[in-house]
Amino acid sequence: MRSKRGNNMNLIRKGLGMAILIVLLVLAGAGCWFSYSLKPVSSEGQTMSFVIEQGMSASQIAEELENRKLIKSAKAFRQLCRWQKADSKLMAGTYYLSPAMSSREILDSLLKGSKPEVVKITIPEGYTVEQIVDTLVNEGLGTEKDFYRAMDSFSTRDYDFLDGIRDGDNRLEGFLFPDTYFFDKEAKPREIIDRFLQRFSQELTPETRARLKQLDLSIFDWVIHASIVEREAQKEEERPIIAGVFANRLQAGMPLQSCATVQYALGEVKPVLSIEDTKIDSPYNTYKYLGLPPGPIANPGHASLQAVLYPEKTEYLYFVAKQDGSHAFAVTYEQHLSNIAKYQ
Repeated sequence: MRSKRGNNMNLIRKGLGMAILIVLLVLAGAGCWFSYSLKPVSSEGQTMSFVIEQGMSASQIAEELENRKLIKSAKAFRQLCRWQKADSKLMAGTYYLSPAMSSREILDSLLKGSKPEVVKITIPEGYTVEQIVDTLVNEGLGTEKDFYRAMDSFSTRDYDFLDGIRDGDNRLEGFLFPDTYFFDKEAKPREIIDRFLQRFSQELTPETRARLKQLDLSIFDWVIHASIVEREAQKEEERPIIAGVFANRLQAGMPLQSCATVQYALGEVKPVLSIEDTKIDSPYNTYKYLGLPPGPIANPGHASLQAVLYPEKTEYLYFVAKQDGSHAFAVTYEQHLSNIAKYQ
């Protein structure tokens, strides 16, 4: 009897041990799943607006976050809300979230309350100061007068890269970096312009400054050159080639003969310039005056700035646009004339 009872007790102990082990394994698995589910959906992602409507519960918010692919799991987010007793603390409003944020970061952002009304603005590469100001004014961020007055207030005391800029309404041409911005609806014009300049300053990495020194190129001339490339090139892969063509012409003492600079002088974009257009008396007319124009003709993006830093080395001195936006390049003037006859 004692032997059987002892065996039974051993079986019970083993059974309990196995049950405990299973429970521990289940809990460990659940913990791993929970931890994974709270991680960001992706390592990068664009910030997007997320609206919590009046009366939405934590469960509804979690479901919507998952549907918008801002979190991995609505179930894990609901559990996180319960643990932090956040169910009743989530307030209606507009929030700006990213799939690169973890669920904990998103919840923290929601608990802080909605931010002021934000305006999203995308400035394309190659926009001029005038086009940027028009965009900002149309979005209700200020008046034209306010923005030009704000631009006039910046100098080398604010940013050293503004050395060499000219006076006038377009004095910051080339330095209002094209990008997507989120501006507070109540932001002052100077704060908005400063954001553009801050973004441009990010392009001036130690590597870039070293490269400019190697090329013996000032920041101002770099931006001028890049702005011409920006307005001439339509195909990404052609930017370094076009930058190289202009570098070759400058080195050879030839006029740049850029249609884009003449269009800037005319104040309008023409599909084809007339002979009279190329005779306009303006320092921006690179058919008439040698060297770079006195200032940038647009606000170049990263690709055009990089193209000037690292132009493709060729013997090309000419190029002509094709119908698809690409260009035919030539070394000699005779080849160039042949390309004109073929493509225009």
